[in-house]
Amino acid sequence: MTALTLSTSSAATLRADALVVGVAKGPKGPVVAPGAEAVDQAFDGKLAAVLETLGASGGEGEVTKLPAPAGLKAPVVLAVGLGDLPEKGETFDEEALRRAAGTAARALTGAKKAAFALPVEDAESAGAIGEGALLGAYTFTAYRSNGKAGGKKAADAKGAPLAEAAILGGKPRDKAFKAAVERAAAVATEVNRARDLINMPSNDLNPKTFAAEAQAAAKEFGLKVEVLDEKALLKGGYGGLMGVGQGSANPPRLVRIAYTHAKAAKTLALVGKGITYDSGGISLKPAGHNETMKCDMSGAAAVFAAVVAAAKLGLEVNVTGWLALAENMPSGTATRPGDVLTMYSGKTVEVLNTDAEGRLVLADALTRASEENPDAIVDVATLTGAMVLALGNRTFGVMSNDDAFRTALYEIAGEVGEQAWPMPLPAELRKSMDSPVADMANMGERPGGGLVAGLFLKEFVGEGITWAHLDIAGPAFHESAPYGYTPKGGTGSAVRTLVGLAERTAAGDLG
Repeated sequence: MTALTLSTSSAATLRADALVVGVAKGPKGPVVAPGAEAVDQAFDGKLAAVLETLGASGGEGEVTKLPAPAGLKAPVVLAVGLGDLPEKGETFDEEALRRAAGTAARALTGAKKAAFALPVEDAESAGAIGEGALLGAYTFTAYRSNGKAGGKKAADAKGAPLAEAAILGGKPRDKAFKAAVERAAAVATEVNRARDLINMPSNDLNPKTFAAEAQAAAKEFGLKVEVLDEKALLKGGYGGLMGVGQGSANPPRLVRIAYTHAKAAKTLALVGKGITYDSGGISLKPAGHNETMKCDMSGAAAVFAAVVAAAKLGLEVNVTGWLALAENMPSGTATRPGDVLTMYSGKTVEVLNTDAEGRLVLADALTRASEENPDAIVDVATLTGAMVLALGNRTFGVMSNDDAFRTALYEIAGEVGEQAWPMPLPAELRKSMDSPVADMANMGERPGGGLVAGLFLKEFVGEGITWAHLDIAGPAFHESAPYGYTPKGGTGSAVRTLVGLAERTAAGDLG
């Protein structure tokens, strides 16, 4: 993990492999951002002109490397685009800083130390820079032949992440700055934990090994953990989890991992879809749709990471995570289209499509979580392709049985830098899930399929409990080129939103 520090050193005197400065897009060309004054002075006040000559405009995501002039201890200056120059009297928003730092960290792969001379207006901006740097520096090297599998340390491998990010302009002795950087490190570490799990191939990550990861973390961070294996699930009547998992040689698990605080006044329950591989079951996915299905446990990874983050931050709120883990495979023992499952709640569900399996495992977990009567439940899942069609690859949908709660989650996502959009739960779509043989079916109308899935889940939430559903099918796994602090592969989507919810709840800002 990249080390994160605050430094009072000048950009001119700090020894580092590279100095990172910000450049904004001004009305007449690139503008050097605050924080880089000493670097600009070393260029005789002509850094912006040099950058413009090299083709830089200050646009978001732009990277320009140039040799450092005399007067700087670092040999390289890396200018990163911050986007449009803020209006007079305004400052760069935290997400712009987060993305710029992430872009720079990615560009400095292999470096030992980089100094970030980006605009630091307050503790929050320092935290955003730190978070972006740690997220941007992420690499997944566990399966490279020159990584762990080859017997060498990952840090010795080609393409090792930036080793240390020093934030200039911070105040190491200021409690607010120190807390902001510590928070950034804790949250980024847990986002990267989720990314590691998502990127792990399914031959190594299955329900049993995922549960073992939770048990190890629980021991390390003082959390309570309970694992229900296939025998306990069968005895307990968890028909959704067993129905999805019965076709696999790797049986399902339900994991409860809980953080509690002695002064907590509220309890949050987080429920994550953990399909460690999704073939579609008997309703087999078509060619071209199987290659990334190791990521179908991204919701459970996000929930797991958020619980650990809450513990690291010592938040005054109880947070219980429920990981609904199964592998969806076709075999002679697999659930067939047309089968009827009796769920943990006692409701019966006709399975019309075995590739609509996520809602089945979540239904059991939602019912079980409801039995503890938490103040709110949030489930997270790579649930529907329909949500990707509706919102694209970078935005997750937010549905809820409470409009105010849905709005709060949408706002929190925006504050922490995650793209989200509030979605409705139209009552008229519920009828499309009526079944002639069971209480309901696991499929309904194709138009609005993401909303139909949300309505299905709503049926399994305890009466009177505030609930929200995050469909992260789009942003959970990024298949294109990296950008900002977002890598190719697992992204850790929703971790920061869940942590933000826990923080707001601990502060008493949610009703």
